[in-house]
Amino acid sequence: MSRVAKNPIVLPQGVEVILGSELISVTGPLGVINFTVNPAVRVEKEDGALVCKAVEGAANADALSGTVRAIVANMVTGVSKGFERKLNLVGVGYRAQAQGDTLNLTLGFSHPVSHKMPTGVKCETPTQTEIVIKGVDKQQVGQVAAEIRAYRKPEPYKGKGVRYSDEVIVLKETKKK
Repeated sequence: MSRVAKNPIVLPQGVEVILGSELISVTGPLGVINFTVNPAVRVEKEDGALVCKAVEGAANADALSGTVRAIVANMVTGVSKGFERKLNLVGVGYRAQAQGDTLNLTLGFSHPVSHKMPTGVKCETPTQTEIVIKGVDKQQVGQVAAEIRAYRKPEPYKGKGVRYSDEVIVLKETKKK
């Protein structure tokens, strides 16, 4: 059995879990997330906590049990606390502005870039050079942040571009004559 899957998932106050044969639905104060579980893993409720167990004889059941446990734990955290990812814009004239479910970016191109947020993900811009992406689904929040970063990745000589707030850019030395 996976070491990760051995740890039970403690359910905080206000979080409800509905276990189906293959579908898990987690409901909390911030929303609802559904997940289809691989048949090689059983998720059971024991003493107010969730436990992931590998089915005997199934291929890759040990590895999948750890993966399912991590995904379900992220679902519980998402509906109770939520996830957020912060991005910074570094560069002269680089700006961001959130308008409803659209993020408008000025990234030094000849045209403005507008990114439409998927359902379940919200975007805020506390300043013109900061973007905060929030949501209940960890994978979706990370994917949206990666898509926004991909418009203008940080370049290695000056460090200009869209970067994660905790990202460290190692700058290259310029050519010498």
